[in-house]
Amino acid sequence: MKVLVVEDEPIIRLGIVSSIEDAGHEVVEAANADEAVRRLASEGGVRVIVTDVDMPGSMDGIALAQYAYREWPGIGVLVISGKVGVLPSQLPNGAKFMSKPFLEPQLLGAIDALAATGAS
Repeated sequence: MKVLVVEDEPIIRLGIVSSIEDAGHEVVEAANADEAVRRLASEGGVRVIVTDVDMPGSMDGIALAQYAYREWPGIGVLVISGKVGVLPSQLPNGAKFMSKPFLEPQLLGAIDALAATGAS
């Protein structure tokens, strides 16, 4: 399964990417939402997006989640943040929110659940 990780902090992104790759998944990386949109358009088969909320660029992670949901129906979206609380009403249907810090099993479980209910 292919997962897109969108995180502007390189050290945090590296940790998330390593966890997902160690679980046997392919990972595509982006440092902000603008780069993520370009990657989604050029990469085929992304099943789940893991995105931080607070990032530089033209949109934050919540706006990216909404955009991805409209443009790539069925894609799973996991929004993460250590600074901002997110209300379920701010997220697209079926998206999940997870506060940082989180444990690796929580992250991988959320990704697997989103992939199971998302696009095939």
